[in-house]
Amino acid sequence: MGHYDISWSLYLRLAAVPAIWGGTFTAGKILAETLPPALASLLRFLIASVALLVASRWLEGPLPRLDRRQWWVVLGLGCSGILVYNLLFISALALMPASRASLIVALNPVVTIALTGWLFGERLTALRWSGVGLALCGVWIVVSGGHLLDPLPGVIGPGEAMMFVAVLAWAAYTLLGRTALAGLSPLAASTYASLVGTGMLSIVAIPNLLEFQPGMLTPEVLLAGAYLGILGTGVAFVWYYQAVQRLGPARTVVFNNLVPVFGATFAVLWLGEPVTWPLLVGGLLAVGGVGLVSRA
Repeated sequence: MGHYDISWSLYLRLAAVPAIWGGTFTAGKILAETLPPALASLLRFLIASVALLVASRWLEGPLPRLDRRQWWVVLGLGCSGILVYNLLFISALALMPASRASLIVALNPVVTIALTGWLFGERLTALRWSGVGLALCGVWIVVSGGHLLDPLPGVIGPGEAMMFVAVLAWAAYTLLGRTALAGLSPLAASTYASLVGTGMLSIVAIPNLLEFQPGMLTPEVLLAGAYLGILGTGVAFVWYYQAVQRLGPARTVVFNNLVPVFGATFAVLWLGEPVTWPLLVGGLLAVGGVGLVSRA
């Protein structure tokens, strides 16, 4: 098949991914207010691992055997996209509004495309650099709450700092996926990454087990965990990696432009978070800037 003969169903699935991930900020906020970050992340990926194993067995049969190179790549995927990203994601949501966190994640495509250019020799045009600047300005408006001239430590707290590092972790996960998919299907890569990451989270969560009480697992918490595990991971990760495999990371990450839009909208509708002018103006600038960066 030619470059432009890709099925519309692939694009429809990819377009659904940011809507699903937009909802993860609301679900993650629910978990963050009830469980320690490591336990919340572990709950998500215990559910996700089961969902991915069932899907993998049903659609592709037994998981393929990995060679040494693939094991190293899968370890990198589990560490970056499962362990580091989710610990920072849940920890940040415990300290800041979900709508604000989702707009910081708008930098994901900027960081991913910049790293793609640096690592794989793709040159950024002047238009793309202007998009980088616009996106950074938009995120700064959101993070600063409109107080643009305040000193950096005054507007970037621990939650914001953790979300910025989480963005770097997700960019690494996306680019590592390019290597993993050279010999694995999207479903197998996602399943192995989830299993390895769950093992890592299990170790990290051991100290938090002393804080656990069965009463923490309310119906709302279990529903949020199921959403994060089944839809936010089991479904969205596979669809995302299918697109990385067929479209490449730079074209796939364009659709992440919509994650902050859905994330902020769901946070306002479901969590009752306020709509402020920095959120609206900064969000529009961030999404617009990312759109320029992501242009083919």
